[in-house]
Amino acid sequence: MLVVADEPLGRYGFPNAHPFGSDRLAAFQGEFRSRGLAPRCLGGTSRAASDAELLLFHTPRYVEFVRARSADGQGSLDAGDTPAFRGCFEAAAQVVGATLVAAESLLSGQAERAFVPIAGLHHAARDSAAGFCIFNDCGVLIEKLRRDWGVTRVAYVDIDAHHGDGVFYAFEADPELVFADLHEDGQYLYPGTGRADETGLAAAQGSKLNIPLPPGADDAVFAVHWQEVMAHLARFEPQFIILQCGADSLAGDPITHLQFSAASHAMAATQLAGLADQLGHGRVLALGGGGYNRDNIASAWNAVVAALLQS
Repeated sequence: MLVVADEPLGRYGFPNAHPFGSDRLAAFQGEFRSRGLAPRCLGGTSRAASDAELLLFHTPRYVEFVRARSADGQGSLDAGDTPAFRGCFEAAAQVVGATLVAAESLLSGQAERAFVPIAGLHHAARDSAAGFCIFNDCGVLIEKLRRDWGVTRVAYVDIDAHHGDGVFYAFEADPELVFADLHEDGQYLYPGTGRADETGLAAAQGSKLNIPLPPGADDAVFAVHWQEVMAHLARFEPQFIILQCGADSLAGDPITHLQFSAASHAMAATQLAGLADQLGHGRVLALGGGGYNRDNIASAWNAVVAALLQS
């Protein structure tokens, strides 16, 4: 089990009491150490993604736009949720690089499971920032897995309270990207997408599963719908599994309305690891995603790490 959670990764966070502050990494690390999980895991070292890697998913114009905003630290990268700050380009590229380091460890056989807490920036589109996400490390990883590393069928599973729209719409017509997302119904929460009838376009029809849940949905509701997710994934036999395990779906998050506990996150991690083992590769990469209650971050993310260690 590899965990990439070094100090450079923690630089991705917005100033001025923004919900996505740079203290989120420390919230994870404190609990990670106190539970005694750290000595049981390999420690990974993050790196900055190269421009060539960013351009696997993002447009050249957008990459240069972020670079320019990063130099002066002024303005916003989107309509207002994602402010620029000095060094934001470098911080976001470090997140992408950390995700790629973790994936490389799985593909090389160094580890079968991996976790990156400050990662899973699933709202960024190919040509724009959105929802606290500057570069979409999930999208870059999916492209790199298939273009450079010979992995054809990738599963992207998302249990963050918010729909993973940046990933979904980038690959909506791509039949090789298997997508499953449990999220709060877009009628009540940003980004307003992820309807149940959004199942993929053209040749990708049926390869995408969106499960919108009502505000207040709890572990019992999660457990019922999670079986739909597992059945969906098993049909496609993915060669690599990505889990975006945002902690903002836990009860008590300040900006969402789901009522899960960390037990749902542990169950998801355990069952995905079981599926990966059944398929013969064992590869599960978990990415921290959202979460704005620091206690929930500590609880959910460490539940995922513990589950992956035990499975």
